[in-house]
Parts: sequence; structure tokens; C-alpha cells
Amino acid sequence: MNVPKSVFRQYDVRGLVDRELTPEFARALGRAFASVAHERLGKAPVIAVGRDNRPSGDSLSRGVRRGITEAGGTAIDIGTAPTPALYFAVSALGTDAGLQVTGSHNPPEFNGFKMVLAGEAFHGDDILGLWEIIMAERWRSGAGKETSDGSVLQRYRDGIISRHNLERPVRVVVDCGNGVGSLISVSTLRGLGAEVTPLFCDSDGSFPNHHPDPTVPENLRDLQAAVRRTGAELGIAFDGDADRIGVIDNTGEIIWGDHLLIIYARDVIERMGKGQPIIFDVKCSQALPEAIEKAGGKPVM
Repeated sequence: MNVPKSVFRQYDVRGLVDRELTPEFARALGRAFASVAHERLGKAPVIAVGRDNRPSGDSLSRGVRRGITEAGGTAIDIGTAPTPALYFAVSALGTDAGLQVTGSHNPPEFNGFKMVLAGEAFHGDDILGLWEIIMAERWRSGAGKETSDGSVLQRYRDGIISRHNLERPVRVVVDCGNGVGSLISVSTLRGLGAEVTPLFCDSDGSFPNHHPDPTVPENLRDLQAAVRRTGAELGIAFDGDADRIGVIDNTGEIIWGDHLLIIYARDVIERMGKGQPIIFDVKCSQALPEAIEKAGGKPVM
């Protein structure tokens, strides 16, 4: 296949639907990923496959699953679910790997693929290696099988609720941006005891109300207004595949990610004692490691 190398990125595969990402491409990607997994594991892999709610997700997911079976692997279709639920499925179902069809926080004309293998993120040179396998058609052949498991979303929700509880009801506005978080976030927070006001929580992968990227202030304006209007204590915005959030405080102001991690870090250090390592990425401000050290933690970039 003649596939543009540019769609193979450091942490995922991402491109324009129909122009760069087609069901046939997805089939090739699934076959290449299953071939790599077989080589690493020394056996035919079992791979959980999920997707977000973009219109193109269903056909791309079918292509991926077909490619996995053509390489001799077993593909388990977990259906439409947030990306973190796919990672949960790998553990809960005991699979060897997982692949999520998702465009993350990008507009609906984009889609992509995130992968995990043997308990670790599949990234960097491994992803570029898939491009080389596809270009050379250097993959395994076999007669695998495809199954489905519709229990993951409910088990994911139940797992969250069983591990956590709120000491009192918290009034929160939740903006799902019509992304896949619409399927689970409101019911999960209510299960934890929160008083939830939903905003754009109808699942629609064309994202008719606003772009589902909570790191862009413009996309948080409706949430800010709703928090102020309802007198909520908190606002939470999810991105398209619900693996990142934006947070609004009770005054309607944005709490940026590094400041949010300071709050989390202080809580962890208070509960677990000083010296706790707190991991953060290079995009965070210097205020974060300084605050972690001041609280008695160990900042790790």
C-alpha cells in the first residue's frame, strides 16, 4: 500500500478521513499491529478494539478488526467507549493489547488510532515500524477470529464508582461536547453522589455545538456561563474521546492543567506522606515543580 508516512506520529496514528484514513488502511494497520504483537508475544494476540463516536469510527473499526484476524489474531469488539475504557478493557478482559479508533480532540473530519501492547503504550519507533510493515506488506497471515463484549462500558463505570465516593454531594456542570463521554460521564458522576447539570451530553460525533478540545478557552465559554448561571461548585469539560478534561472553578474561571495537578499533588502528599513522586510533562509551568517540592513531594518530569 502507498500510505503517507505523515499520519504515523509519535504517540498515535492520525489523519483525514477518506483522504488519508480509509477502511482499507485500517485493515492494513490492524494486520500490521497484530503481526508486531505476535512477534513480541510469541503467540497469536488477543486485541480489544474500541472506538469513539465519530461517524467514521464504525467502518474504520471494522477494518482494524478484519486486519487483526487476517494476521491470525483475535479481535474483541468492545463497541463505542471512551479511550480510558479501552485501556480498562485490556486489563478487565485480560487481552494482550488494545487499539482505540479515535480522533481525540480533533474535528470530526479527522480520526486515528491509539494502541497499547503488553501493558505499555505503543509509541515512537514502534508506530513508525507499522508504516514500514504496511508499505512492504511484511505481515503475518492466519485465520483468526472476531468476538464482541458489550459489558465493558458498564464494568468501567461500576469500577470507578466502587473505588471512590464523595463525602457530600458536589454540584457540577458537565460539558461532554457531544463526544463519547456523553455515554457515561453523567451517570458515573451521579453514581458517585454528585448533583450533575449536563451540557451537550447527547452523543453526536459531528460535534454540533463546539469543538471538543477543553484546552482551548473558546470551547469552555458555554461551560463557564453554565457554572455561573447555576451556582455550581465545579465545571468539567471532556474532549472527544474523554481522556482529557478542562476544569472551571465556582467563579467560572479556568483551572489550567498544571494548577490542577498541584491540587492533586497536595492531596496525594497529605494522604500518603512526604516524598511521593509526582509525574508531569514538559509543557507544564515552573510553578508546578516548585509547588510539589514545597508540599514535600518529588517532581518528576
